[in-house]
Amino acid sequence: MYLFNGNCSTKINILKEIMKKILIVGISLITLIACNKNEEGIDLHLTGNIEGLSLGKIYIQKIQDNSFIVLDSIEIKGDSNFEVTIPLEEPEMLFLTLDRGQSNSIDNSLQFFAEKGKMNITSKLKTFYTAAKITGSKNQELFEEFNSFNSKFNDENLILTEKRIKNQMTKNVSNADSINTAFDKLKIRKYRYTANFASTHGEYEIAPYLAVSEIADINIAYLDTIQKHLTPNVAKSKYGKMLDEHIKTRKASE
Repeated sequence: MYLFNGNCSTKINILKEIMKKILIVGISLITLIACNKNEEGIDLHLTGNIEGLSLGKIYIQKIQDNSFIVLDSIEIKGDSNFEVTIPLEEPEMLFLTLDRGQSNSIDNSLQFFAEKGKMNITSKLKTFYTAAKITGSKNQELFEEFNSFNSKFNDENLILTEKRIKNQMTKNVSNADSINTAFDKLKIRKYRYTANFASTHGEYEIAPYLAVSEIADINIAYLDTIQKHLTPNVAKSKYGKMLDEHIKTRKASE
């Protein structure tokens, strides 16, 4: 604690010292805030662990012009933990792809909805896709919620596909018509569920993403409804612009 009992010169020196300390603390706080803003507001800071992976390479990719573009790669040598920072302007669907070396497993690519800030991905080498756990992204949470219900539609589709294949051997016309009708009803249910899910979550980029990736050929009225439910920021996002362009193209051709 400073005591102001000395002469005027001493007091001035003490005040200068106090001001210097305040200035240093202020600069430190500004620097810390700027660093945190840069880390959480501009880039994707991705950490993770692939249990059982001792040697290989991990690629972070995105789709651009219908091709996979590598954003970064991580060499794994002994330590299965990984960490990487990816420039990310807005939430976007990315892919974490595993190069297992000599293995030809098709279970190598993991789709995830990336967001600015900190995200974490953990999985296992033997069950890379099914064992994956992804945290740090609200869009990813919604994507997983959608997929958990959508998988039921996919299961029903597989059952109907098996019935269609078996019926092709017997060539039973009545069964064929019944199976085709079941396919049509399943598609309608799936499309309506997806459209409702997207409309309900218009404040997140997952909404226009699902519209253009899952139900692009749905009745245009549904796409209009989804677009009307988008918040201004989401409407201006990458997938919001894609949806807008898709709707314009559809309307121009119909």
